[in-house]
Amino acid sequence: MGDFFERIVDVEVTGEEAGPLAEQMVDWMVTEGLITREMSSDGVYSLNVDKGYVPGPHWARAVADSSDPDWLPGPVAVIVGRDYHVGGQGVDDAEYAICPRCETKIVIINYPEKFEADEEVWQPFRDGIAAWKETGEGSAPCSTCGASISVTEWLWESNFAVGALAFDFWGWPPLSVSFCVEFSRQLRHRTVEHVGKF
Repeated sequence: MGDFFERIVDVEVTGEEAGPLAEQMVDWMVTEGLITREMSSDGVYSLNVDKGYVPGPHWARAVADSSDPDWLPGPVAVIVGRDYHVGGQGVDDAEYAICPRCETKIVIINYPEKFEADEEVWQPFRDGIAAWKETGEGSAPCSTCGASISVTEWLWESNFAVGALAFDFWGWPPLSVSFCVEFSRQLRHRTVEHVGKF
């Protein structure tokens, strides 16, 4: 079994902006009736966060299909702070990253031949992410075009994201495309969505 989540990560917000923006987004979701201000730890297994906001009376407006009358979604956890986010279940490294300058795909885990990261390929990314977490600045070089790219600009595979603000929807039906677009519009930043399991 396990607990499923859908995550929206803001990949452009700075560490300093993340806290105030998180509060604005909570205010917006409460106003829309998507969540309440009540907190619960039931079924929340997010990075550095053990409580989330209980769904509000209009939570179904955020999902693609709310036809199951017995479905009761879990809390929405708000994660503030520079970090990388993974889909869960033992995944800790990105499978690949795409350079936003030259569009080269850098393969980090060469499935199905290997199931672990190529350390020589992954190390510059790991170092860049560590520096970014510590200082807000971190980059990794593209092996093809040579550009030094911020770790927040690299285009990661769908189960990996780097950002300073994330929202975990625990146990919700799949979020609708229109809701994700509106969520990104409210943030005023580029977002990445991925699903995972704890």
